Amino acid sequence: MARILLTEDDDGVRMFVQRALMMDGHDVEIAEDGMDAMDVLNEQDGDFDLLLTDIKMPMMDGIALAKSASKDWPEMTILMMTGFADQRERCEKLAVHIHDVVPKPFSLAEIRKAVKDALSGTVVAPQSLSASMLN
Repeated sequence: MARILLTEDDDGVRMFVQRALMMDGHDVEIAEDGMDAMDVLNEQDGDFDLLLTDIKMPMMDGIALAKSASKDWPEMTILMMTGFADQRERCEKLAVHIHDVVPKPFSLAEIRKAVKDALSGTVVAPQSLSASMLN
């Protein structure tokens, strides 16, 4: 299965998503914010299949993290999560670098499917960011 770096500042959401992904056999490493995630990425030379990150976080937000990670490790797939519509709009300029943005709240099945789609490169639903950027 895949190596995933999960970056989420909310303990409850982080544990929920980590358990969901481990159910599918993924190796999930966690980071509490963007700065922590960059440290993990640098320590492991970006050796992850997927970066799954929240957008709104202290220290370094998910947008800055995605920009830096996509520059240093362009082959790594990036999937973002947010509960804020205005944050989702900020991602439009990153559409070339990220697979999709998953709206919060999400169910166990929804986050597992979003990760599966991102890892397989499956084109996401029309209401999602990356598909809307194609129109």
